[in-house]
Amino acid sequence: MSAESEVVTLDENRKRTFRRTGLVAAAVVLAIAARVALFDHESFDYKVFFKNWYEFISTHGGFGALKYRFSDYNVPYLYLITILTYLPVPALAGIKTISVLFDLVLAYFTYRILALRRPGRWSPSLAALIVLFLPTVASNSGMWGQADSIYAAFGLGGVYFALRKRPWLSAVFFGLSLAFKLQAVFLFPLLLVLLLKKWLPWRVLPVVPGVVLLLDIPALLAGAPLGQLLSVYAQQTSSYPELSLRAPSIYQFFPAGADAAVIRPIGVAVTGLVVLGLCLGVLLSRVRLTTTKIVLMGTTSALLVPFLLPSMHERYFYLAEVLTVIAAFHLPRRLWYVPVLVQVASLFAYLEVLFPPMGPMGPGGGPGVFIGGPPPDGTVLPTPGGHPPPGVMTDRMSNLYAPTLEFRILAALMAIAVVSVLWTTIREFRRDPTAGTRSSASSPGHQGSEVPSSP
Repeated sequence: MSAESEVVTLDENRKRTFRRTGLVAAAVVLAIAARVALFDHESFDYKVFFKNWYEFISTHGGFGALKYRFSDYNVPYLYLITILTYLPVPALAGIKTISVLFDLVLAYFTYRILALRRPGRWSPSLAALIVLFLPTVASNSGMWGQADSIYAAFGLGGVYFALRKRPWLSAVFFGLSLAFKLQAVFLFPLLLVLLLKKWLPWRVLPVVPGVVLLLDIPALLAGAPLGQLLSVYAQQTSSYPELSLRAPSIYQFFPAGADAAVIRPIGVAVTGLVVLGLCLGVLLSRVRLTTTKIVLMGTTSALLVPFLLPSMHERYFYLAEVLTVIAAFHLPRRLWYVPVLVQVASLFAYLEVLFPPMGPMGPGGGPGVFIGGPPPDGTVLPTPGGHPPPGVMTDRMSNLYAPTLEFRILAALMAIAVVSVLWTTIREFRRDPTAGTRSSASSPGHQGSEVPSSP
């Protein structure tokens, strides 16, 4: 009888697994279909930036076009667009398809991170599907055609492999994230904590910039100057002088006439001091790192840094939108409302950009870019999307990004989310430092003791 019972139980488990897999697969197909339905929308960024990059590459020799300075996105993303020019795929659909594919990678790592804590349960699959169906994630790729899912997916992969105690893979994924977008630095306070607490060895740190440099090699072989490749992110940070570019950040509470030239360096310094203070507090604490603490630290970092840094775009809370979902699944009673606040604040900021009320001068979403055909010497003059000239253009941009009541409400919602996650993280790190040791011996499933072993 016992053998028969085991067979029946095994069959039931297989049926449940098959049913769950089928439901998840159906949901994924629905998420992809929803994005494809948005493919016809041509956003401001596509018309002014992405389309021009595609056409420039296509008309200047494919990979050979990478020697010119026609965009200030880093070259790994331009490699993907270059590959598209060799395929019989329309530019608009191809660019959006790249982002949609990385939406799936993002959902996959969401699943894997939560499966470390709750293997064999529904919650990891549910969290992954929630991330896949987040309005900002779906619209970012399917409607906007932005590349935020790429760096976010690699960044989440870095967190996952760190949790798995796979330091080299973790560093590679953090490097891939940084190679695609500078916004990967929003997770670097977490990386610093993992190094300081010896969760990851210091010897893996050079891998992060090493991956970035390694991915520059194809562009170097195509003839791009090394200085041009190394200065990409420096150019991005100086592209816009405004305190906030439709980001629901602390700078929405500043008066419209605030002197950005004075406030910006102060904002950068304050952000650095706050981050260093948090990292130092974690280092000085005797609390043992766990999966939950690492997830909370990553979520805090992804929320706090773009909230405090000046000149942030509305899309720069993308990582926070995903990590708050993961954190809420770790501590649902304390953080269930946080991803809702972040989603509302980000989504309404998105709508201002996706459907700009000012026509062709509506807000763009990307950093400064350089578009157009190269003069004989191979240089490209900056357009208004990059470094606006003084005068009328500067006045228009200042008026465009001036704080409004609506955005101050959105910033207030984001501030509540920041404070909630920060306070929860502080509480988690102030727990009895010996609790983890006691619970690991008595209750392996306790949230304070789940430390995955090295494979």
